[in-house]
Amino acid sequence: MPEGPEIRRAADKLVEAVEGKVLTSAWFAFPELKVFEQQLTGQTVTAIETRGKALLTHFSSGLCMYSHNQLYGIWKVTEPGKRPETKRDLRVALETADKAILLYSASDIELAPLEIILQHPFLQRIGPDVLDMKLTEADIQTRLLNKAFRRRQLGGMLLDQTFLAGLGNYLRTEILWAAELLPHHKPESLSELQLDKLAHALISIPRLSYQTRGEMNPDHHHGALFKFHVFAREGKACERCGTIIQKTMLSSRPFYYCGGCQE
Repeated sequence: MPEGPEIRRAADKLVEAVEGKVLTSAWFAFPELKVFEQQLTGQTVTAIETRGKALLTHFSSGLCMYSHNQLYGIWKVTEPGKRPETKRDLRVALETADKAILLYSASDIELAPLEIILQHPFLQRIGPDVLDMKLTEADIQTRLLNKAFRRRQLGGMLLDQTFLAGLGNYLRTEILWAAELLPHHKPESLSELQLDKLAHALISIPRLSYQTRGEMNPDHHHGALFKFHVFAREGKACERCGTIIQKTMLSSRPFYYCGGCQE
């Protein structure tokens, strides 16, 4: 499943394609959404934002579309009237005079006035967006020590969207390596220094992944350096201490760690 940085980069492409533009047509695959096709035609796409792994598309009429890619959903940008060759099922097509954005394979799509969309169970449940630039390390430390999270093991908690929205498996792996922690720790058992390092990793690594295009490539990326230090590097030497990186399963996901410098 794409993680926060990948969802945000996908949203950036959609913003570039259609934000501020008038819709010349709207099409939905699901019968319950067909009523909105005529309503949206002639409306302007005013904003597209991410909330964790969900996307909110705002229209000038006050309507808002909630979509969640889940495992298989994907957005594509094309010219109006064109459909790329794919075996995926088209769910949404929004077209302007010069661009079209197409959502394939997603099944969790709703359209309603913004105040109703904001009551969606997923949006009500998730924590702060890890890529929200207003979020600070102090905010994250406070959240780590909140009674809802302070006694939870980090390995499971970092995949829980109620803690921080947008985190996922590769981010969890790299964050714990950067903080030099194994996943069995609980926030309440960490020292002040460990909490500082963890909070810093929780905010800096997702942002670096987003800013450097987040490509899953062990080499450097455009501009700043983003590297997988442990993720998918089983059997290779840890760059920090030289110990061989190991792989296990954690919360039904592959987890990579260094038994030498992660404690």
